[in-house]
Amino acid sequence: MDLIIRRAMLPPSVAPQPGQPLDIGIEAGRIVAVEPHLAAAAREEIDAAGSLVTPPFVDPHFHMDATLSYGLPRVNASGTLLEGIALWGELKPQLTQDALIERAMQYCDWAVARGLLAIRSHVDVCDPRLLAVEALVEVKRRVAPYLDLQLVAFPQDGVLRSPGAFENLKRSIAMGVDVVGGIPHFERTMADGAQSVRMLCEYAAEQGLRVDMHCDESDDPMSRHIETLAAETQRLGLHGRVTGSHLTSMHSMDNYYVSKLLPLMRESGVAAIANPLINITLQGRSDTYPKRRGMTRVPEMMAAGINVAFGHDCAMDPWYSLGSGDMLEVAHMGLHVAQMTGVEGMHACFDAVTVNGARILGLEDYGVAPGCAANLVLLDARNPVEAIRLRAARLVVISRGKVVSRAPAARAALSLEGRPAEVDFKLHRG
Repeated sequence: MDLIIRRAMLPPSVAPQPGQPLDIGIEAGRIVAVEPHLAAAAREEIDAAGSLVTPPFVDPHFHMDATLSYGLPRVNASGTLLEGIALWGELKPQLTQDALIERAMQYCDWAVARGLLAIRSHVDVCDPRLLAVEALVEVKRRVAPYLDLQLVAFPQDGVLRSPGAFENLKRSIAMGVDVVGGIPHFERTMADGAQSVRMLCEYAAEQGLRVDMHCDESDDPMSRHIETLAAETQRLGLHGRVTGSHLTSMHSMDNYYVSKLLPLMRESGVAAIANPLINITLQGRSDTYPKRRGMTRVPEMMAAGINVAFGHDCAMDPWYSLGSGDMLEVAHMGLHVAQMTGVEGMHACFDAVTVNGARILGLEDYGVAPGCAANLVLLDARNPVEAIRLRAARLVVISRGKVVSRAPAARAALSLEGRPAEVDFKLHRG
């Protein structure tokens, strides 16, 4: 074999034998064996020594066209969603393809070093030049050997509200963008929002594409486009191919209405993506006190059988001045905001940044089983709860069977000194 990882503990959601250390055999970029005491030799062996080995982190909701643009052309003074959108509008005329590619590639390096090997990024299609689309299609090509990058055609200014946006969206799909996006709550009226959902879902059904819409990213309990999205999914037979992102209005909805909405989402197979870092930052801004948390009803949707994942959404851009591509930070914020601090809840939050997002992206060879792609992360933690608590160092990151990043252990420094050690990484794009 090319590589064997010895004595690995797996997350419960992917472990064939929970609680038992296993050896993982890798050959030609694929996992070929997962069993205790694997009787084989390999050109390289890694001793996990009882630490956690997980399939890679997945970010199902990000904006790579805006990433690392913080302060250009100015800082979001109010910190609000609407000023961020306005600021992005100011920045768009100044964008260049080279700068977009450079920032996106830098973020992809950050991501790989943190074990994040699959990203779904929305890309704005309202600029008729489609500079951002061209740039991210090129980035997708460059990172393909070691990172799965899926692109969403996102009409940031509204597919009906922005002249030519629907034609731009179609052009972007022809250029290599993968998923149909939308933003119904940003259209001029509720009726226009519902119409945008219908036309975009119909187009996706005609083209055989997935759908991922920014949906009801608002504190308004009457913003209910997720209902239309689920109904159109049912009507058009798009079950399992549609995602509603953000859904923050659900936080403020009447409980009786939600009791009808959740079964509709489950029956239609519509998935949900919450973005804890951003939802807790941008929502509830107009409240005095008591102040709403803003994030959607994650535990309630999970209990209803809806697939829920967490996204990073933003990193150092017009909407969010922080962020580093660390999905454990996202899970850490998510379990606090959703009050999912029981053991099962914390495991569910780990799944929300791994297996749940993989299902949304349709990553068929994701996992830790024979036949899966050899994409794995060795963490400096013994289990998913400890990984979230410590935001554990990614000791080894493996993509397509090759080690692409290594870092020294930090857990001992945390227990001895009460603070995490500084960790350097070296990325090899072989």
